[in-house]
Amino acid sequence: MPHQPRQDEKHPIAAGLIALVAVTVAVGVVLGIVTLVGSHVAGVGSDDNGSSSAGQTLYLPTPSPTPTNSDPLVTLAPQQSGAVLPTEQATPSESPSATSSAAKQITLSAGETAVAPMQQIDLTGVYPGGEGAILQVQRKLDGKWQDFLSVDAAVSGGQFSTYVQTGQLGVQKFRVRDTTSGEVSNVVAVTVG
Repeated sequence: MPHQPRQDEKHPIAAGLIALVAVTVAVGVVLGIVTLVGSHVAGVGSDDNGSSSAGQTLYLPTPSPTPTNSDPLVTLAPQQSGAVLPTEQATPSESPSATSSAAKQITLSAGETAVAPMQQIDLTGVYPGGEGAILQVQRKLDGKWQDFLSVDAAVSGGQFSTYVQTGQLGVQKFRVRDTTSGEVSNVVAVTVG
């Protein structure tokens, strides 16, 4: 009686390809699960940032072009009670360009004088001659000026605007500093709480 080949002996190449595909799919599933678990443990893609500052978020607005007409679009109000403080004297380490002319003086204004914690504080101003400058927002903490997170504003048409949010209670003092020249603005105070 002649030998009858079994079903899997008829197509050994097809059987090998099927086994290879099965192994590939199994390895892919295992790697996918390991990646998913690893990213979950590392916190990648989750809404929780893993820090103790729950509830605090930072939202930076999308920049929009400022019209280039010569008239300023922002009119600074006269000094309101506590809204705008006189420019504080800068020490040599704070302002390398203490000899800059008044024509390039940065004028800062706060849109609010008192806000609730984490409420938006609008900061606007003018910087004649500072076209294209990047202004870093700073806050005074423990008697020292510190950069406020990574909040900055670009000068366009001699004007700039941005906003900050803070949960730190009490009177908060802000200013902006030209990241290139070191020129600083006047100080504005906002009561948080």
